[in-house]
Amino acid sequence: MTTTQDGEVRLKKALEVLYGSRAKAILPVLRSRLETYRSQLPPPSPRHCWSEKDALLITYADALTGDGPAIPRLHQFLRQHFPGVLTFVHLLPFFPYSSDDGFSVIDYRQVRDGLGTWADVQALSRDFHPVFDAVINHVSSQSHYLREYLAGNPDYADFFLALPPDTDTSAVVRPRNLPLLHEFAATDGPQWLWTTFSRDQVDFNFANPAVLLEILDILLFYAAHGATMIRLDAVPFMWKKLGTTCSHLPENHAIVKLIRAVFDLVAPQVLLLSETNVPHRENLAYFGNGSDEAQMIYNFPLAPLLLWSTLRNDATALSDWAQGVGKINDDVTFLNITATHDGIGLRPTEGILSDADRARMVEAVKQRGGDVSLKRNPDGSLSPYELNISYFDAVNPPEADDDTAIRRFLLTQTVPLALIGVPGIYLHSLLGSRNWTEGVRQTGRARSINREPLNAADLVRELSMPCGRRARIAAEFRRRLALRSGISAFHPGVPQEVLRLDPRLFAVRRYDVRRGSEIIALHNFSEQPVTCDLSAWSDGFRRELLAEGIYEASKITVPPWTAFWLTAED
Repeated sequence: MTTTQDGEVRLKKALEVLYGSRAKAILPVLRSRLETYRSQLPPPSPRHCWSEKDALLITYADALTGDGPAIPRLHQFLRQHFPGVLTFVHLLPFFPYSSDDGFSVIDYRQVRDGLGTWADVQALSRDFHPVFDAVINHVSSQSHYLREYLAGNPDYADFFLALPPDTDTSAVVRPRNLPLLHEFAATDGPQWLWTTFSRDQVDFNFANPAVLLEILDILLFYAAHGATMIRLDAVPFMWKKLGTTCSHLPENHAIVKLIRAVFDLVAPQVLLLSETNVPHRENLAYFGNGSDEAQMIYNFPLAPLLLWSTLRNDATALSDWAQGVGKINDDVTFLNITATHDGIGLRPTEGILSDADRARMVEAVKQRGGDVSLKRNPDGSLSPYELNISYFDAVNPPEADDDTAIRRFLLTQTVPLALIGVPGIYLHSLLGSRNWTEGVRQTGRARSINREPLNAADLVRELSMPCGRRARIAAEFRRRLALRSGISAFHPGVPQEVLRLDPRLFAVRRYDVRRGSEIIALHNFSEQPVTCDLSAWSDGFRRELLAEGIYEASKITVPPWTAFWLTAED
């Protein structure tokens, strides 16, 4: 646990990076905020020590529709259908909002009407570790912050960044193909404000210390209301400096370091998860030195590389990348995802796949009913940013029969369970959802394709039909997660070794030295059986845990689109 002296040093250092000589005056104000929250927070305690039993669910709070408030309904559903196999539940923004399915927050401190109350959120924590979203790069244009700013309230001066409309912003890296500056009517005339994502999502100006203090207050409020992990949304874009890419600036990292230092001081049980859908090397930077920034980062290259492996019937690119992914230390780890509420990001494949490879993925996704979102580059050109499609449809050609499609999909979902880190599972993957093309027509937004609201009663009926797609996929997730939870070799802190056995196989060995637990996970990304030789790791027999067979170590044949978990036979 961080000592007060060490924490004070870290706070001061981060503030100096951000505000220079002004840091001396800001520090006492920050100390006062922390003291205010100490009485509202539970006594500082060690954070949740993740293990092989952990899995994180990603879901909208109102993903399941029905009578009554949504959060208790979701809570009951998870308790009934996935007991004991999910430990963290990431509730995507559940606050009042104006657009972007929650990511244009109007009021950070209220639970949205129809979802329930803060008591319902805290009730969830009796069975799961709640993960809250901190959408702090920007705020809704309908928020009181912007309203007061435009009205000329001096308390909100410089909360946003106003620039002349002809300012050269060409160097700024953009995740959207929209104007960076938008016009707003203020009391003293029109203002052109910085909007990284959309006109309704107006970026805060963190160069104003009052903004940072307000955001820290919001994050501490979340800790006081039951958050065990906070996801820092769009974290690469928080600091603006003209003439630069305005992405991953040292000040961005200083903000994350400051947030980490605050929680280490008053709520060390709260973890930080950084959302940085960027090339792998840039993503890794948000671990900081391994103890001063986020404790968990998304393993964003995994989703597109799994898709690429299914398209190629070849896991070489996946193996090449995974060979460079290893344990950092016992305090930080990866969140292994295949799908989220967003699309399948393509930027994380930069330096791994070629432009031609990405173009092939784009074409395949379009043939399978999906679409692609574009980003604007500094030179004004457009390039693919993310693939918008359900993951089930992404990895399956339209002509695939049901059994093969389910097998292929489950193969891709099993890889995150075997890799170093914690598996992160999107609700629609957990339930085997297909493309919601009607939603795209209704909203006009490509991302809606993977955000379909599901009627809870209808869903329960589907899950009661054992031969149906949803029931088969949900049951297999339950089984594999339960099996994984008893295998210490899958602990997030256990190193991994990528084995090169056959280009069609993705093979990884996990070995827990302390407890003598070993797993070799084999994943066949092809339409043919693949035979491999594991005698270099064992001269006896191997017990296969997923299909429950016994194999001679020198003659193991993995069926098409199948995963094996092999352990030394007792």
